[in-house]
Amino acid sequence: MEGSIVKYKHFSKTNVSRRHILGAAALGMAAFPMINKGYFAASAKSPRLYSKRVMDLMESSLVIDMLGSLKLDTRDGFYERPLSPEAAEDFRASGINCLHLASGIGGPDATAKVADYLATQQNFAGRHSDLFSIVDKASDIPAAKRAGKIALIMGLQNSEHFSRLEDVKRFYGLGQRVSQLTYNSQNLIGSGATDRVDGGVSDFGATIIAEMNRVGMLVDVSHCGDRTTLDAISLSETPIAITHSNCRALNTHPRTKTDEAIRACAAKGGVMGVTGVRMFVSAKEPTTLGNIVDHIDHVVRLVGIDHVGIGSDIDMYGYDDMSPAALAEARAYYKSYAIREKADVEGFDNPLKIFNLTEELVRRGYSNEDIGKILGKNFQRLLQTVWGG
Repeated sequence: MEGSIVKYKHFSKTNVSRRHILGAAALGMAAFPMINKGYFAASAKSPRLYSKRVMDLMESSLVIDMLGSLKLDTRDGFYERPLSPEAAEDFRASGINCLHLASGIGGPDATAKVADYLATQQNFAGRHSDLFSIVDKASDIPAAKRAGKIALIMGLQNSEHFSRLEDVKRFYGLGQRVSQLTYNSQNLIGSGATDRVDGGVSDFGATIIAEMNRVGMLVDVSHCGDRTTLDAISLSETPIAITHSNCRALNTHPRTKTDEAIRACAAKGGVMGVTGVRMFVSAKEPTTLGNIVDHIDHVVRLVGIDHVGIGSDIDMYGYDDMSPAALAEARAYYKSYAIREKADVEGFDNPLKIFNLTEELVRRGYSNEDIGKILGKNFQRLLQTVWGG
């Protein structure tokens, strides 16, 4: 397709020389994947080949990761320097057309920190305008795909920066289009997923939700406690999102959502993005890519194909690729998450994770139309409903 980010090369026994095959044997199969007629490499660095159907689906679908990150570990001054050619190529090869960027910022200086965060993200995108574009309205996402760029949605995983009602409009004007009501802990709006007691949405929180509805900002309840989640869905006049979570029915963890919440979200026209963070996916080992798709299957059986999507909750490489110091800090900060030896799921911890996910959806028997909905069409419909444009 014209303007698509996904580019792939067809490998077959007839167009691969004996020298290439011998070179692959010398370097190891990771350097040059097994050659199978009719299979394709998603990028020059692809460690595996994909069927034509998978490649065509990635090429034709609008792929939205409703919770991603440009970089999880930014201690090395990531935002202060140009993106490396290797990293830029990984973004282009990923097949992702849109990333919702959001951070869990709170505390007494949340307002100033969020303003700085939005400025940093948008400045970085502006300095890499050949690769990224900022989303203002829903139509900007398919437009970015046509232009061969990745659309970036500005969001937050906390709403502590809304200390006054007028802050909602102010931050909308600064580019914020999604706001998660609470992170893991109590704030003035409601309770977080790891709070000991969940008091639900406060009176102040109800006014914030109404103002978000008015200005056209999407309400996100991914980290909210169970009662706060249900209250928010009930109070919102527009559909809401669970941008990145999993199903409590398959894994009892504070960051997962009950069937009641998933049903309520869907009944309001909302969409739930399934995440690949290991301890949210399964409480036991082995934890595999198939377990991630089990959560997609559960949402589909519970509320139908129109209410599920993807919210990976990682960057291009995953948590386990962070520096030891950053990973240790994350383990300490998210102690209640019970992070195991690994935080990522193999196959969902690299730039080609959506190709791998699509391959598993094909294997499970999903139709092309339904896979397109999961990859991004459902979230695009939701964003069109809430944002317009």
